Amino acid sequence: MSDHRVHAGYSFDSHSEADTDVIGRRLAAALLPGITVALDGQLGSGKTCLVRSVCRGLGADDSQVNSPTFVLMQTYADGRLPVFHFDTYRLGDVDEFLAIGAEDYLLDPEIVCFVEWAERVEPVLPADRLTISIEQTGEHSRHFVFRASGNRSATLLRQLGSSE
Repeated sequence: MSDHRVHAGYSFDSHSEADTDVIGRRLAAALLPGITVALDGQLGSGKTCLVRSVCRGLGADDSQVNSPTFVLMQTYADGRLPVFHFDTYRLGDVDEFLAIGAEDYLLDPEIVCFVEWAERVEPVLPADRLTISIEQTGEHSRHFVFRASGNRSATLLRQLGSSE
């Protein structure tokens, strides 16, 4: 039986893109295949910047990482783990997300999914996921809060916290 409680969180304050790159690379080192990462934060909060840093940490070509706002999904498959990057900002409802085949990716045990604006499609996201809330605290500073909601994401969170 899986554990669907929200586990203790982890927070990180970034004062620059270089700091965000540090946490992105640490997250990349801890990532497991089959994990979904839900990203929440206002426009310009750094969701795509974080995904770019994670891809860099996975050894993927980070120059290809951009916000998939208009295409809904980007794939970065040239690193240690294939990354599927969704942006649900322009979707009208959960059904539109499912219509692009998102559920197949979210349930794939071999890949990692990042979902920007995750709160818009929360009902169909895996129960066990890592949620990262990003708050813009200044022009270049951000406050990241990481929360796990199951056993696998809690393992990831523990590894992330111990990599400091």
